[in-house]
Amino acid sequence: MVKLSNSNWMVYAISVFAALAGLLFGYDTGIISGAILFIKKDFALSAFQIEMVVSAVLLGALVGSGLSGRLTDRFGRRKVLVFTALTFITGSLATAFASNVDWLIFGRIILGIAIGVGSFTAPLYLAEIAPQRIRGMLVSLNQLAITIGIV
Repeated sequence: MVKLSNSNWMVYAISVFAALAGLLFGYDTGIISGAILFIKKDFALSAFQIEMVVSAVLLGALVGSGLSGRLTDRFGRRKVLVFTALTFITGSLATAFASNVDWLIFGRIILGIAIGVGSFTAPLYLAEIAPQRIRGMLVSLNQLAITIGIV
């Protein structure tokens, strides 16, 4: 059993906020399965366009994960997590206000970049701030957040 001290409370609070990247990862990955029926109808999408809308997040995640190591080394984990949050906001707004399929795909690529960067940076940051005796628990918080986001 882990004994909580006053200093651990700050680590737990920071960890919850850092794990939000995992929650957004799961949510943005899983939400399309239920939303694509309505998107297909509203935008009159072809089969190819549906494939592009769904896979745009994966393309963005590929780019984001490729950039994340250099970004975190250059700017630091905390600044990159703030950048990731702003990127999630930008991508969410772009998809929410998309007037055509191209903007929708663009917004989903932006969300994918945030997912790729966040999936690297959040667990790394959690591992760095956690005391050794609770490190595994706090890093697994990110995985739990991804699963909750998908559900």
